[in-house]
Amino acid sequence: MSQSQIEIQLVAALVAAACAIPGVFLVLRRVALMSDAISHTVLFGIVIGFIVLRDIQNPILIVFAAGAGVLTVSLTELLLKTRRVHEDAAIGLVFPALFSIAVIIITQNFGDIHLDVDAVLLGELAFAPFNRVDILGASLPRGVVIMVIILAINLVLLAVFYKELKLATFDAGLAAALGFAPALIHYGLMTSVSVTVVGAFDHVGSILVIALMIAPPAAAYLLTDKLGRMLLYSVMIAVAAAIGGYWMARALNVNISGAMASIVGLLFLAALLFAPERGLIAKSIQRMRRGERFAVEMLLVHLTRHENTPDEARENSLPHLIEELNWHPQAARMTVIRAASQGWIEQETDRLNLTTKGRARGLTLLAR
Repeated sequence: MSQSQIEIQLVAALVAAACAIPGVFLVLRRVALMSDAISHTVLFGIVIGFIVLRDIQNPILIVFAAGAGVLTVSLTELLLKTRRVHEDAAIGLVFPALFSIAVIIITQNFGDIHLDVDAVLLGELAFAPFNRVDILGASLPRGVVIMVIILAINLVLLAVFYKELKLATFDAGLAAALGFAPALIHYGLMTSVSVTVVGAFDHVGSILVIALMIAPPAAAYLLTDKLGRMLLYSVMIAVAAAIGGYWMARALNVNISGAMASIVGLLFLAALLFAPERGLIAKSIQRMRRGERFAVEMLLVHLTRHENTPDEARENSLPHLIEELNWHPQAARMTVIRAASQGWIEQETDRLNLTTKGRARGLTLLAR
């Protein structure tokens, strides 16, 4: 493996990890759409910053871009306070406006510099090894330096404000009552998202940034209820998608960011299908088992109600149950087998008799 290949994967992994951390709180707070908005509107901040600084490499551009992210959140909140539009509509009004203004300014004034819309949307990780900086005598890709700094900032903020973020995310009312200022935490989170987006999209583009901020946390949410594990799983899924996407792009000769977005989508789909408790397959199995349990309980109730009655012989026979309860014969036989396996009934040819255990269970169900 060449040095450039290692550096590309390192930049991708750092971007993925940095995006996944704030993404968890966006998903949990149900404001994931905001990452889409911010990933586009930071372009407005970069354009304004370039007009002021006239230097596309100036690190102060991050401040302007983060400011654009905060402006997006502020304008969205102002629209929400009018109570005339829903959250998704407010976001849909704000970010296209700011993004469109940025695009117009770029196309009209900055066509001859490296500040184009395609780069912002798609990025190009393949160029990451060529844009280098010298740090303590070592030549490193600029993306590695920037993303290490941003990842470190996100980790420090997470460690320092973990309890506040957790409380404001799951119970904003209690956080406000305890004096934690959930609104301030919200804007701080959005600022962190803005800075992360700015550092990431120059390499991977805003489309992959959105994918990395939403899909890994959403997949992690399907796998666990614990916030600490969710953060860990989210980072692991994002990094796996970044590295797997790189090798997929090499094998198929396609855009690296697009391949990574495809892999992260496939990983989310896998979690959606196979998550042990919340996955679609697990949910389907749970529904099937609830149906089976309900059928057994119906059987016990029916047998209990007709036990020791004049028509017990007829009512508690399998053919009559199939007819009266409108059960499919195979389903009825399987229900009888399940009830018998738990020691609740005994079968004599077509006659069904309650055991002592089954009678007690039937009486309990009737008493509900």
